[in-house]
Amino acid sequence: MKEITITKPDDWHAHFRDHEILAETVSASARQFGRSIAMPNLTPPVVNAELAKAYEKRILEHRPKGSDFTPLVTLYLTNATTPAQIKEARDHGVLAAKLYPAGATTNSSNGVNDISKMESVFTAMDECGMLLLIHGEVTDGDIDIFDREKVFIEKYLQGIIHKHPTLKVVLEHITTKDAADFVIGCSDNVAATLTPQHLMLNRNDLLVGGIKPHYYCLPILKRNTHQEALRKAVASGSSKFFLGTDSAPHMKDQKESACGCAGCYSAPAAIELYTDIFEELGALDKLEGFASHHGADFYGLPRNKEKITLVKESWTMPSEVHVPGNNVIVPFWADQKIGWRLKS
Repeated sequence: MKEITITKPDDWHAHFRDHEILAETVSASARQFGRSIAMPNLTPPVVNAELAKAYEKRILEHRPKGSDFTPLVTLYLTNATTPAQIKEARDHGVLAAKLYPAGATTNSSNGVNDISKMESVFTAMDECGMLLLIHGEVTDGDIDIFDREKVFIEKYLQGIIHKHPTLKVVLEHITTKDAADFVIGCSDNVAATLTPQHLMLNRNDLLVGGIKPHYYCLPILKRNTHQEALRKAVASGSSKFFLGTDSAPHMKDQKESACGCAGCYSAPAAIELYTDIFEELGALDKLEGFASHHGADFYGLPRNKEKITLVKESWTMPSEVHVPGNNVIVPFWADQKIGWRLKS
């Protein structure tokens, strides 16, 4: 196959960050996606409708001329979030709220530190039709970092779903066979997103022969048996799994440091990377569902009408992306070959 045309995809998990870097991150996503869920873990976080709409406005100010790219802003849950704030945000068009266990990842210190106190918030979300997006990891110091997703499912997620069976839940950026199997076994109200890096790599790629800081993300890459389970899940064509890059830029000096930041900036070639993955899996016929249909259907949104075309053409990801302020980002898969290219 030399060319493939699919419905324009969406990214159901993206970190645009804020201010000057939006010039890069918004254009990178808009070149390939119709919509993107904009994560709310800013400084300060997006905790109410007013902040959400202000963030949406800042993103739209950087939307390329002539583009109809649509950011879907989200709410950042804290233990101080109220049902009234949930309902107000939903009335203002906010589709989803994000649960970060406090300390789980970048800018999550204001996240939830007692999930047991969130029951009224989850009920309000269910009643008004707001989706719950979850970074599914515990942060207990005595839990091995490679087990944090599995323990979160057992300790918290099972209970949330049991108590709120009609609440729509997305377990984001899943990394384990445990998570894939759990999602498959749940009702149609539970789904998951998968990133390029967790489908392409395992922890050997991160650690063998020296630490690769630009492969470091949270949740961290797992062993190859988990990677294979994720690949099997997307190749199955199940509508429970859909595209969410978790594209998360950090400046080069913040990644290549004594305490490197977690995150992979995959937006510059996200759809091409996913196409490579599905070709490797012999499942190119499943790409459109994963990238363009399943997420929109789960969110209750219309599928995009526009099409995109990818051509079989090898190219090399640039080693650096230059951003305002004389800063540099090393993109995911820098200096490496990609087998497909988005047709202009």
